[in-house]
Amino acid sequence: MTEMRVGFLIWSIVGCLFICLGIYSFFSKRAVGFWANANTFEVTDVKKYNAAVAKLFCVFGMVFVLLGVPLLAGQNSAWIFLSIIGTMAESITAMVIYTMVIEKKYKKK
Repeated sequence: MTEMRVGFLIWSIVGCLFICLGIYSFFSKRAVGFWANANTFEVTDVKKYNAAVAKLFCVFGMVFVLLGVPLLAGQNSAWIFLSIIGTMAESITAMVIYTMVIEKKYKKK
């Protein structure tokens, strides 16, 4: 029983790190990057861009924590597939939202 709680606790800590990243992004003075090891493009409005990225990270973190709830069902539970598939779908959705909405709206032309 405690292994399930420890697993969920670690999963929740990772989700909270994404929420903290969103809070940091909101208060940042420079345009924050979304992609790892990539330079940020020139942004038209840094404050609004950072707020949009912060919202994306915070929502990602909250949904990530919710997707970890099946970890509490036990080690051999079939519900763990919900966490795996859900996290994969959530990550792809976040990338699409960033590319198709945020980047398109705030990229300097």
